[in-house]
Amino acid sequence: MKIYKTVDGVCIELNSNFFQKEITDWDAFINRTNLYSLLVKEVETWESCGSPEGILAPIENQEIWASGVTYMRSRDARMEESKDAGGGTFYDRVYVADRPELFFKATAARTVGPNGTVRIRKDSKWNVPEPELALLLSSEGTIEGYTIGNDMSSRDIEGENPLYLPQAKTYEACAALGPCIYLSGEPIDPDSLITLEIFRSGATAFKGEIPLSNMKRKLTDLVGYLFRECNFPKGCFLMTGTGIIPPDEFTLHIGDEVHISIDNIGTLINTVGQ
Repeated sequence: MKIYKTVDGVCIELNSNFFQKEITDWDAFINRTNLYSLLVKEVETWESCGSPEGILAPIENQEIWASGVTYMRSRDARMEESKDAGGGTFYDRVYVADRPELFFKATAARTVGPNGTVRIRKDSKWNVPEPELALLLSSEGTIEGYTIGNDMSSRDIEGENPLYLPQAKTYEACAALGPCIYLSGEPIDPDSLITLEIFRSGATAFKGEIPLSNMKRKLTDLVGYLFRECNFPKGCFLMTGTGIIPPDEFTLHIGDEVHISIDNIGTLINTVGQ
């Protein structure tokens, strides 16, 4: 099942059929435990419709948090970019530690949806998208669904000093979510592939892929640490880290088009602006 937030309300895709309903409280709609089971029953009373149009980011009053150094490739990249600042070993320690790296990423106001424009900072010269599986978490701390996240990152700012992480990660249009929330009666398949493709002037400038099974951390462990001392009355989203990072000589350009795909969820497309 896929849930799309649209300009007209909510559209659900179930078994290749589409159903719609006006929703006045998005937060209450998605912040429910056993959401998949509930919607399988509720959708029977919804109106049939065509494929969704006017798709928005599936967020309203939720916070977005993020996890770092959950894949080996991310650990290596973080160590390399920060070695001159003396912070290289920090990331190696995080990778093997029990406590994960968790940080606040964005509010809904700093998040764009499908076909929206993500930004790179004007004071940064080395920028990349970070394609990630994002979890929809209820206020009870349960994993209710999955979507695609783009954690835009300024590698030179983060590499200059690890304490600059908030500036490297959080700014206007620093995140993208979508195109839907994927729900299932079972946890997402660990063999699902995340694919990143960046187009520049119509040609592929970079492409990479990695299975979710390469993630070192368990999803439930990340959620457990996030909810230890944080409450989320409306639920929240948690990006789970990236295993795909372009080579060090690559940086995003204005006008690049970023395509992030995850099996069963779909493809999130965004254009780069400043």
